[in-house]
Amino acid sequence: MDNRATIQKSLDYIEEYLQAEITAAELAEMTGFSLFHYYRLFQQATGLPVMQYILRRRLLHGIYAIKEGSSKIDAALLYGFDTYAGFYKAFCREFGSTPSEFLKSCRAKRPYRIDITKEEHMTITHKKAAHILKHWNLGDAAITDIYYEGTGNKNDSACYVGEKYVLKFTANLGKLKKHIEVSKALHSIGLLSAVPVLTTDGAEFIHDGEVYFYLTRRLPGEQMVSNRFGEGDGRFVGEIIGQLHLALSRIEDCVSETDLLATVRDWALPKAKVALNLSDAFCKEYLDTFANLYSNLPRQIIHRDPNPGNIICEDAQWGFIDFELAERNARIYDPCYAATAVLSETFGQENDKWLRIYRDIICGYDSVVHLTDEERKAIPYVILANQFVCVAWFAEQDKYAELFEINKRMTEWLIEKFEKLKDI
Repeated sequence: MDNRATIQKSLDYIEEYLQAEITAAELAEMTGFSLFHYYRLFQQATGLPVMQYILRRRLLHGIYAIKEGSSKIDAALLYGFDTYAGFYKAFCREFGSTPSEFLKSCRAKRPYRIDITKEEHMTITHKKAAHILKHWNLGDAAITDIYYEGTGNKNDSACYVGEKYVLKFTANLGKLKKHIEVSKALHSIGLLSAVPVLTTDGAEFIHDGEVYFYLTRRLPGEQMVSNRFGEGDGRFVGEIIGQLHLALSRIEDCVSETDLLATVRDWALPKAKVALNLSDAFCKEYLDTFANLYSNLPRQIIHRDPNPGNIICEDAQWGFIDFELAERNARIYDPCYAATAVLSETFGQENDKWLRIYRDIICGYDSVVHLTDEERKAIPYVILANQFVCVAWFAEQDKYAELFEINKRMTEWLIEKFEKLKDI
């Protein structure tokens, strides 16, 4: 039986009364379940025991209040702590860093309302991860959270294990199998790829409750960061996406087919039209032109999420991680997505500089795969297609309210610069 809607009511109640005293018995009584059964259902749905979940939410709201100018003691008292020292100790235990370190790393984001009925949500504690890692004889290894350097956001589906490994987890078995198949295929032809490390029983992953876990070795090097892009980095990104595509074109199909035009026409653009206040004339002209070009665009397996954080570089070596979203699509989607990913992480800083990075990415890609005339003409339309998808998707996710606003402004700016996007 799916009890997510019932647990969601608990999460909404917790969020509304976070500054008051809340007990597990009180929440269980609201649902009509026994306390024991409620404990099990809550942890199954969220990944955390109910009182630890409440503590974590209070700490996240408290640190955000401090970031926004509240005094440390006022924030601590507001969210149920008798002293700031109590808040400090609880914060260090829960997040593995001091409040000041957390603030300096730009990780104190506005806490979003979690909706487990709409999104995959899991919180895997270090204690739980240590228990899972016994399947690889790594139960005593140090476990640390992963934060994206470009944004400060926490990776909610992975953690570092010592210096050599990454433990990944998901509730979506299809995505997991897709990543494993693509990664193994790339590894088989000699490219760096995060293939699964087998458990002591020889399995590629394990299933615990509602969650699937798998372990990979960390690729050598560091993630690329958009706001550190220098001369030549854009072209480099385009070239290695091209090299990745040459490799992906050599492996058998192991992913689903995606119709980008249908996605935009039937779902993304209608939603984006409202959010962006687009005219009927603009939407019609856009769709008519894109439709004429789309059927002639070369298609193949693509990464689908080649943002800088998923590109690992060290000297002359490079590799891609996270193939969970891989699909068969128009191949130019990847370099276009990479370009807009850079813009989303730097928007408002030097937008005109981005136009040069965008052209460099496309030129670098072209130097490897050789774009067709139809692809060159379609690139600005694919850029906007990606943005319409982002705006439509982020609009439905409270978790990404900040990214929705950024992508909304980005799309408006890209529409203004549409003619310049054709100049490549």
